[in-house]
Amino acid sequence: MKLKTFRIMAIVTGLVGTTLLNRFLEGGALFMSLILICLLLSIYFIARGFFSISSNPEVSRKMLKHVNDCGVLGMTLGFIGAFIGLIGAFDAIEASGGPVAPSILAGGLKIALLSPLFGLFTYAISRLGILILRVIQK
Repeated sequence: MKLKTFRIMAIVTGLVGTTLLNRFLEGGALFMSLILICLLLSIYFIARGFFSISSNPEVSRKMLKHVNDCGVLGMTLGFIGAFIGLIGAFDAIEASGGPVAPSILAGGLKIALLSPLFGLFTYAISRLGILILRVIQK
């Protein structure tokens, strides 16, 4: 029974991981990678803030600012990536000169919205970490 459960978990993890990786690559490797770096830095600063609460409260307070900056930067990069993608898509539509199929337009808009979504996710994680850190610090 345990082996069957592990197989099901492996299949689900593989499907979710593949889907997330595909969405990451669809969103544009450059901006999505920069946003991922912001997310990882936010998580690092949150963890460092938690571990330094009792030993050095001043460092913990400084980590709040770093977490906030990384979250805002991630969100900003997401929107910049979306606008650059939309400008490129509209340039391609303009260059084609003819009518555009709605499915192509919808696909382009979907891809353009992936980087701001990831940026907003990064911002939400950083804000949640800031909230928890502030509650624990008091």
